[in-house]
Amino acid sequence: MSNVLERVVEKKHYSFINGKDVSWQEAVRLSALPLVEDGSVDSDYYKQIVSCIEKHGPYIVMEHNIAMPHTTENPIGAHRTAVGLMICENKIDFGQDTDGEKKEANLLFTLSAVNTDEHMENIAQLMDVFMNYDLIEALGKCHSAEEILEAMKKYQTSEN
Repeated sequence: MSNVLERVVEKKHYSFINGKDVSWQEAVRLSALPLVEDGSVDSDYYKQIVSCIEKHGPYIVMEHNIAMPHTTENPIGAHRTAVGLMICENKIDFGQDTDGEKKEANLLFTLSAVNTDEHMENIAQLMDVFMNYDLIEALGKCHSAEEILEAMKKYQTSEN
């Protein structure tokens, strides 16, 4: 579990925002900025994610206020397989799904993929993170890279 969060911190693929009055489109753009800054993705990569959400609805939002911004269609402008993390003090409103359920998130794990094996490993590690509710709650309160690492160490399971 810890590897993906350690890489996020090591590569400086994290950010923190207040999130109040931020549209979901702007949140997606902001969540991709750390990946843009090191060249993992192009600056307009986020537009593909926004387009997919507009087309398919808020498929990126999961339980426990987690969103995983990614594109489902042949991404252009992805140069490295990477994971970013944006932590928002306030939840971002992504609208409703087809069942009318409101979709909100304050943890955005943004993905880019060029290597399928690395991408699948990232997904597997993220699923471990997502299933650790204590860790998810702690991450939602983090305001620094050090706090992310502390939360990871405090709440990692015995299997990791």
